[in-house]
Amino acid sequence: MSVLQMLQDRSNSTCELCTSKTDTKQYNIPPALNETVDTSLLVCANCHDQIEGKIDMDANHWRCLNDSMWSEHVAVQIMAWRMLQRLRAEGWPKDLLDMMYLDDDALALARATGEHKEESEKIIHRDCNGVILETGDNVVLVKDLKVKGSSMVAKQGTAVRNIRLDHENANYIEGKVGPTQIVIITEYVKKM
Repeated sequence: MSVLQMLQDRSNSTCELCTSKTDTKQYNIPPALNETVDTSLLVCANCHDQIEGKIDMDANHWRCLNDSMWSEHVAVQIMAWRMLQRLRAEGWPKDLLDMMYLDDDALALARATGEHKEESEKIIHRDCNGVILETGDNVVLVKDLKVKGSSMVAKQGTAVRNIRLDHENANYIEGKVGPTQIVIITEYVKKM
């Protein structure tokens, strides 16, 4: 059974955040690299587009988090926490955040994208041209790179897909070159 089918069974084919039944799809919460039931949830197109920043945030739409934050599924709790963090300036999300509890592992994953930080505190990753990089972006190497600890050389022009950001250092990203997961300095990549 696929992850999508398991999510549909788990949620009765409804959005796990707002309970809409229209146009639902699987959403893998960043920075998880593998699609699993524990790191994914089923969301509607409206929730998805607001999460991804494709459309403006509608604070009233997210009042649904009052219910979904109590989900038994950790992935749903994490996304509810992240969305409440984004909306905390509205006032009412702060009250919900004060009531919410996540265990240490879930809280660490929830904080991995820096949603809880003020804009001035957030680390911004930029490629060699100054373009902002985000988790899941695809980049290309602009220089041959010797991979430390191995005899491998990552050649200029190599595509690195679905990168992850280091949330403690703006100069580092992670990605796979061939079968090997490596850390890459941002000044040696260009966003595709």
